[in-house]
Amino acid sequence: MHNLLRRWHAVWNPDMYHGWGKQRNYFEGWYFKVVDPTEEHAYAFIPGISLGAQGEHHAFIQVLDGVRHRAHYEEFRHSDFKPDSDRFELSLKGNRFSTGALTLDLPGIRGSLQLHNRFPWPKMLGAPGIMGWYSFVPFMECYHGIVSVNHDLSGHLNIEGQKVDFTGGKGYAEKDWGRSFPSSWIWMQSNHFDEEQPVSLTASVARIPWLRNHFIGYIVGFLYRGRLYRFATYTGAMMKARLQGEEVHLAFRDRRYRLEINARQGPGSDLVSPLSGQMTGKVNESLRAKLTVKFYEGEQLLFHGAGRNAGLEVAGPAEELLTEEWRR
Repeated sequence: MHNLLRRWHAVWNPDMYHGWGKQRNYFEGWYFKVVDPTEEHAYAFIPGISLGAQGEHHAFIQVLDGVRHRAHYEEFRHSDFKPDSDRFELSLKGNRFSTGALTLDLPGIRGSLQLHNRFPWPKMLGAPGIMGWYSFVPFMECYHGIVSVNHDLSGHLNIEGQKVDFTGGKGYAEKDWGRSFPSSWIWMQSNHFDEEQPVSLTASVARIPWLRNHFIGYIVGFLYRGRLYRFATYTGAMMKARLQGEEVHLAFRDRRYRLEINARQGPGSDLVSPLSGQMTGKVNESLRAKLTVKFYEGEQLLFHGAGRNAGLEVAGPAEELLTEEWRR
């Protein structure tokens, strides 16, 4: 009962740990992207837990160096993973992660960063997070959450003997939990646009198992002039998706707004991904992709800009996600 109450509390606070009482076929991981103000250092730090089907349990921190195109998987004992039950705060030996800060004590990377002016995904009645009412469905293969679509950084990291000042840089944070990643997905994110006010884009399209069938689900958030515009399966929006060589073309619309995205992949590195709770899959991710974004109200163009330091993943048989015609 105690674990059930903790999990119910986490449903309404998606950034928190959800795996209380889970013993097998389960994973949970957070994704912290940090870019220094010179944009010469771009990293993703991914702490998490893996609970395999036969008791193969361990905790981990993945490190993606987006500039040097390198990835590293640091494994910890399961018992080293210590989440807080009242708020999002996680410790893994000398490493700590929360909504407001991260402290790293890893081979070659040590230091602390603070997260300021965070913009979390807004909570609404019946929609505690980015998944809307799907947050309450108990049999989903994978759940998704946003910790902050955009924030400012302060602090330093000592990276392989070099002190790097991240003060004035930008960050983004999200998370996933469940049994496995989808069989195919497209994901992209950038909050580096040449605008005075913060602009941030996060978009994902995935094949979602549903009962004995499946559907193509999508969740998009576009932060522009202090407002987060949402396009999602549960909002009644429509989508298009097309792949052309190294480019990904996505479009989303509702009754009032339309968002068009062209993304071009950059050099990437392989990250480990979950299958039935075990970290045995692989996905290639770039932190050097480039996005072009157009945002319309009706036929009036409100925004046209290019996003840098973009995360981009195209995984699995992505052709099953594509559509040349508008569809829900």
